Amino acid sequence: METAYTIVVPDIEQLSRLCGTNDSNLHLIEKFLGVPIYTRGNELSVESSDPAVMNRFRHVIDRVLDEMTESRDDDPNLVTSVITRLIPPDESMVPDEAFFSAACIRIPGAVKSVYPKSYNQAELIQSMRHNSVVLCTGPAGSGKTFLAVAEALNQLLSGEVSRLVLTRPVVEAGESLGFLPGDFEQKISPYLKPLFDAIEYLLPRGMPEKLTEAGAIEIAPLAYMRGRTLNNSILILDEAQNTTREQMKLFLTRMGEGSKAFVTGDITQIDLPSRIPSGLIHACHVLRDIDGIKIMRMSGSDIVRNPLVRKIVQAYEDDEEK
Repeated sequence: METAYTIVVPDIEQLSRLCGTNDSNLHLIEKFLGVPIYTRGNELSVESSDPAVMNRFRHVIDRVLDEMTESRDDDPNLVTSVITRLIPPDESMVPDEAFFSAACIRIPGAVKSVYPKSYNQAELIQSMRHNSVVLCTGPAGSGKTFLAVAEALNQLLSGEVSRLVLTRPVVEAGESLGFLPGDFEQKISPYLKPLFDAIEYLLPRGMPEKLTEAGAIEIAPLAYMRGRTLNNSILILDEAQNTTREQMKLFLTRMGEGSKAFVTGDITQIDLPSRIPSGLIHACHVLRDIDGIKIMRMSGSDIVRNPLVRKIVQAYEDDEEK
């Protein structure tokens, strides 16, 4: 026997955003649930004899409304990302909303909370909290760099560490730092733009500059890190697929007392000469069995930058397999 379950959305603006243009979001939720959603005023209802359908309906609506309130962003992909989170990568797994809630990043003083948008994203966040070294590979748009920056800022501004150190390999297309104009910060800053874009997105206006001036956020090109020991710091190495084995070892051995290292990269976009193996691929292999080191591999299903990006990545992967 079918029973009805109704949710009342008192905020008309939130209801409008939840439904989407021409009820496009409701159609997505209906496809996920496998049953139609009935609307009447500010009420949303489903009818089913399966309690699991009712639970999924409640989870989706509650989570979308919570994230609308928390983030205050008009994210057009919010419903899609919530549904993606509720579909586990392993069919034997049961969706656990508490797991996602625990992985939410709430940066002290920030204007936005960061919610994981897939199972792997939630696991990546938890891994960065409970391991000293995290190496994460994945395609563009899977959130690896953004989440590394967000969690690093969370731990920095919570007082768990006193400094955030940003770096990445910068020798590309035969051009080295020595031939670029300006001091080393001016030389490397354009290469670190994705990291600073994330910082500026997450923190109030003026706060990134204050943290940089105070030395709490530091730019450190790999070439300048030799001989240093970085205590009580979080080190982020982005674009790590373009490090050599020697550079990766140099970076990881800079960690001092109370420090962590977050390493991100896309092993399908290696710019090194073909004769030089990627330090990221090598590190993921040789460090995989060490306690305190977590190897994470994101996939196309984690891409949330734009729904079209996921399709583009999948098309390239399919072509490479031919």
